[in-house]
Amino acid sequence: MNTTQSMKVTDIKRDWVVLDAKDQIFGRLVTRAATLLRGKHRPYYTPNVDCGDFVVVVNASHVKFSGLNKLKDKEYFTHSGYFGSTKSKTLEEMLEKNPEKLFYLAVRGMLPKTKLGRAMIKKLRVYKDEKHPHTAQVGKKD
Repeated sequence: MNTTQSMKVTDIKRDWVVLDAKDQIFGRLVTRAATLLRGKHRPYYTPNVDCGDFVVVVNASHVKFSGLNKLKDKEYFTHSGYFGSTKSKTLEEMLEKNPEKLFYLAVRGMLPKTKLGRAMIKKLRVYKDEKHPHTAQVGKKD
C-alpha cells in the first residue's frame, strides 16, 4: 500500500529567491512572493510545515499599480486601541515613505494567521533600492 509522504522540517532545503519589483505589477508580485514563502511551488508542499524559500524583494519603491486612481483612493488604516486614534495613509504616501511596510502588509494577508504564518513572514526581506546584504545567499533571480 502506498502512503502519502509528509515533509519534516529537517528534510526541507530552502533557497534564496530575488524578485525585482521594478516596473512589475504590485499585486502579481506580492502573490508570487507569498507562493514562494508558503512553499506551494514545491512538489512536496505540506500545509502544516513551513517548506517555503527565503524571498528578497529589491526596488520596492519602483513598483507599478493597476488602476487609474488607486494611488490616491486606496487607504491603509492604523488604530492604537484608544478612542479616536484611527489614522489613515494613502497608497501614494505609503509608497514614498515606507514601501517595505506596504509589501509586508500585503504578503502577510496572504499567509496563514497562525504561528506558521508568523514564521513564514520572517523569511521575507524587502529593500527600497537595488542594494541588499544577501548577495552571498542568493541562488536564483526571478
